[in-house]
Amino acid sequence: MAIWNPWRGCHRHSTGCKFCYIYKGDYKKGIDTNIIKKTEKFYAPIEKKRGDYKIKSGQIVYLCFSSDFLIEDADKWRTECWEMIRERSDLHFIFLTKRIERFLDCIPDDWNNGYENVIVGCTVENQENADRRLSIFSKLPIKHKNIICQPLIENINLSAYLDNIELVVVGGESDKNARPLYYDWVLQIRQQCISQNVHFEFRQCGTHFIKDGKKYTLKVRDLCSQAKKANINF
Repeated sequence: MAIWNPWRGCHRHSTGCKFCYIYKGDYKKGIDTNIIKKTEKFYAPIEKKRGDYKIKSGQIVYLCFSSDFLIEDADKWRTECWEMIRERSDLHFIFLTKRIERFLDCIPDDWNNGYENVIVGCTVENQENADRRLSIFSKLPIKHKNIICQPLIENINLSAYLDNIELVVVGGESDKNARPLYYDWVLQIRQQCISQNVHFEFRQCGTHFIKDGKKYTLKVRDLCSQAKKANINF
């Protein structure tokens, strides 16, 4: 696994961004998150040492996890990123976006039906944004599609959008003021995935987690481990 953040910074885009971890981390460091700029790792996928790529073949590369790969401010840099992604066809790149409506304006000329080494995750947090974003997502030419329900802030029915989806990820919100995650919501999405034979992953509980009518307040460091203990991935 590798992380590639060619730029950093973002703008809140929807209600799911309310307690964004990027903003919280930047605030502690005195950084203005709304300033989007290239990082020193912009050329990370093609950097070499002694003639070999530093990022070894076969790895999954998590792309732009300190921003949004489709953010407008990065339009002037994205073409170079696509060139590197094309060059490193031996790597598997995955990026998540809340700006799926911009996808067709952001892809390279040779995209056609998609690059085999690119996975796109469309992020949704409630039914309104699920219906809006996934109705677009379902029609896009992408070879590998994931749906990311994180943070999940209300019950969502994804049944109409699961065709050609490889994985659905569910997770709660992490913040002392976080909106609660109900375990029943997680189980209902899981059942929707099982019904259509789509892989499902419960990635993290919410800070405020409600199960069987009881509210639990969890520490951030325990959110992923507690979700794993549920043992409900499919």
